[in-house]
Amino acid sequence: MTIKPTIQGEAEGFTKLLLAEWAKFRSVRGWIIGIAVTALLTILPGLFLAANSNEGPPSLLGPDGKAVTDKFYFVHKTLTGDGSITVRVTSLTGKITYPPPDNDLIVPGVVPWAKAGIMIKDSTKQGSPYAAIMVTGSHGVRMQSNFFEDIPGHPGSVPRWLRLTRSDQTITGYESVDGQRWTKIGAAHLADSPGSVQIGLFVTSPGDVSVSEAKIRFANATAVFDHLKLQGGAFDEKWSHDDIGIGTGEPAHHYGGVKESGDTFTVTGSGDIAPLGVEGSWTVERPLIGMLTGLVAVIVVSVLFVTADYRRKLIRNPQIAFHRPDRLLAAKAMTIGTAAFVAGMVAATITIPLSRQILLSKGSHILPVPLLTELRVILGTAAVLALGAVIAAAFAAIFRRRFVAITASLTVLVLPYILANVIPLNAAQWLLRLTPAAGFAVQQSIPEYPQVISLYTPQLGYYPLLPWAGFAVLCFYSALALGLAFYMLQREQMRSHNS
Repeated sequence: MTIKPTIQGEAEGFTKLLLAEWAKFRSVRGWIIGIAVTALLTILPGLFLAANSNEGPPSLLGPDGKAVTDKFYFVHKTLTGDGSITVRVTSLTGKITYPPPDNDLIVPGVVPWAKAGIMIKDSTKQGSPYAAIMVTGSHGVRMQSNFFEDIPGHPGSVPRWLRLTRSDQTITGYESVDGQRWTKIGAAHLADSPGSVQIGLFVTSPGDVSVSEAKIRFANATAVFDHLKLQGGAFDEKWSHDDIGIGTGEPAHHYGGVKESGDTFTVTGSGDIAPLGVEGSWTVERPLIGMLTGLVAVIVVSVLFVTADYRRKLIRNPQIAFHRPDRLLAAKAMTIGTAAFVAGMVAATITIPLSRQILLSKGSHILPVPLLTELRVILGTAAVLALGAVIAAAFAAIFRRRFVAITASLTVLVLPYILANVIPLNAAQWLLRLTPAAGFAVQQSIPEYPQVISLYTPQLGYYPLLPWAGFAVLCFYSALALGLAFYMLQREQMRSHNS
């Protein structure tokens, strides 16, 4: 009578097998050195990059401590107490300046997120709280506040009537097509707003993005306002004119301006009022550029670890093997995967704070992100290395030859990421959706903002899938590779028993 092993007995047997593989892994100095090299190759490139970075000013922070950009032309008065501003925007035009060698080529055009409207802002200090209602180049009427809040109004463009009302710390935005029938768009609450605020007209325009050329062309916008009406609290007698965020050292074409003719204001401005993307900034994951070289090292260690027993015929020969080949591979994959995870977590935990200190000492800093996002970047880096080790272990079991297994692993894991950074954007996005390289998205810390014009490319750290979705693709390929290896080992074992 044959007694089948119990589930508990199988679990105990696998635990002993796993502990034996850990002991074997620790006993070989070359494998331990390889894991240490994995950590070093992940750490050193990022620290070198931070140490050799150009000195730059810290990013501007908005009311909630996130990085923002705040550049626009502002025609404003001081409002004390509650009040409102109403205006009609009669036209919105613009110009686009091409970069070298065509920097003398200026063409008419309004970029989709050019903005012209009315604003209530705590002060003229950059990054201070605000609420605004505006017409845009191609996105209709919007009410935006504190850089991150965006409420859509009706589609269409000029002419359009706009109104903002202040009641204590609540700002409410309205729009109208005729100045008679008004539609409420939304409301914003400006906490701790002072008694006196700045109220008035604004115009700004971000650059025009050319993804195919990987360039952002300078652009400005010009809006014409009339039927301006102020009601309610106490206002200054005269209008003040400020080019917010534009320093005296900027080229002349960056300057905005205003022309007054009776009750008509023609305002020109450039810049943006929005969350800050990664252009010219340091993201929390940027110092982890060494993860790619670390991944190469962990692939080599994983293949050597698994193929060592094949070379001694301790797995594929059922007469010599002490354990089922699939269970032995599972133990090996867990062992090398855990070692790679620890190496990645240690490397990321060291690299991020050290690079931050280096950048701070040079006058720069890393864009602030929530603590949970930084933890995701650290753990995600470790998990990508771990899953890379698991895929390499599976390939080692499938191909049995070190060179072939290493080449296959590099082709599947590393090559798509490299190609995605050099091929056209459309093809790169498909590579980063459909290959294991999608897993690199788990490192992305700054999201794509729909209201921000930017070069959303892999070179700048943007991925077509959300972080956890990209990581799920890598998990799928890891499970697929491991499942294929188990299947082949089980078939091989059945053939050996039958013969």
